[in-house]
Amino acid sequence: VGHCHPDIVKAAHEQNQLLNTNSRYLHDNLVDYAERLSKTLPEKLCIFYFLNSGSEANDLALRLARQYTEHEDVIVLDHAYHGHLTSLIDISPYKFRNLEGQKEWVHVAPIPDTYRGIYREDHENSVTAYADEVKKIIEHARKRGRKIAAFFAESLPSVGGQIIPPAGYFQKVAEHVHKAGGVFIADEIQVGFGRVGKHFWAFQLQGEDFIPDIVTMGKPIGNGHPLACVATTKEIAEAFAATGVEYFNTFGGNPVSCAVGLAVLDVIEKEHLQAHATEVGNFLMKILKEQQIKHPIIGDVRGCGLFIGVDLIKDQAE
Repeated sequence: VGHCHPDIVKAAHEQNQLLNTNSRYLHDNLVDYAERLSKTLPEKLCIFYFLNSGSEANDLALRLARQYTEHEDVIVLDHAYHGHLTSLIDISPYKFRNLEGQKEWVHVAPIPDTYRGIYREDHENSVTAYADEVKKIIEHARKRGRKIAAFFAESLPSVGGQIIPPAGYFQKVAEHVHKAGGVFIADEIQVGFGRVGKHFWAFQLQGEDFIPDIVTMGKPIGNGHPLACVATTKEIAEAFAATGVEYFNTFGGNPVSCAVGLAVLDVIEKEHLQAHATEVGNFLMKILKEQQIKHPIIGDVRGCGLFIGVDLIKDQAE
């Protein structure tokens, strides 16, 4: 919502003057914020865990998936990056390929990129072809006696090159993953909170019939204030609680963070920032496409709202 937005500064300052304490102490802001956030999501995503960073959120999502499914393995997209904790470097090909390499429990699916990927725009059904790659991974893992806990993906892969997965891809993947006893985790840390313009969440671009089992949030959620969240279903949360080891985060969901989170939602609404992202994004796409006509180095211009990628190439044919 912009650097030093006065409404955000005011909300943090006012709450700081009253109380900021650890999350052992109950406070209305936590409940008010969870309730407000829930209105942006499909009804079944009704349990919220508050944390301090996107990396913490993704790590918790991994734990939730494993506890619920009682499986270990994770399928990720090629080039993905999900955070800086050890558990997340392990599921980030962008990082682990330069470090200790791929763990046995990690499986890498091709990124659903219809410009540069293995199935392109001229393919008769790139959606099914890319989803079938995930199905093959699941079958191959099963033959090796391994079981899938989760398919873990950014709703719009960012580090992988601002990729817009073809509509329907997530539905087909979710079908294969659920059949294998796994869950679908949508990482909205970079792309959520209205960035795509027409929807509040990027996973909604796939259509109303697609709902992830777990959604993770970070970055824009607190406009620079350390705040993050994991939203999930009652079934997954109950399986997690059944261990008897309660989830606790000292500062996750503290009164100041929640005051900031509420203020961010207010500003997005009050200043019509979703409509703004659509309008400015469309304008930017239009002028980039004008440049594309002039310059053969620009191979592709793609995007949605203010999530935009320009693919620079050496050769148009190749």
